Amino acid sequence: MQPAKTLEPDPAWPDEAWPDQAWPDQAWEVEAVLAWHDDNAKATIRSLLDDCKHLRQQLALAESMMSRGMARGWTPRYERDAL
Repeated sequence: MQPAKTLEPDPAWPDEAWPDQAWPDQAWEVEAVLAWHDDNAKATIRSLLDDCKHLRQQLALAESMMSRGMARGWTPRYERDAL
């Protein structure tokens, strides 16, 4: 298991650059995930695809365990909206 790597955003960026502090700049997120995998793009993509598969399985499990009334008719979508 790899030790956790911590990355900090560039202090030169003003706080106004990120309207929502909970969601940093997407470019920074890309750099962070690449750094986690030692700049190995294929390993990064494989990891993200594995995460996606796991989350879809968790969503399917939650959907099967949840009654329609519990979610007031809401059902999960497995595909995201087109950008």
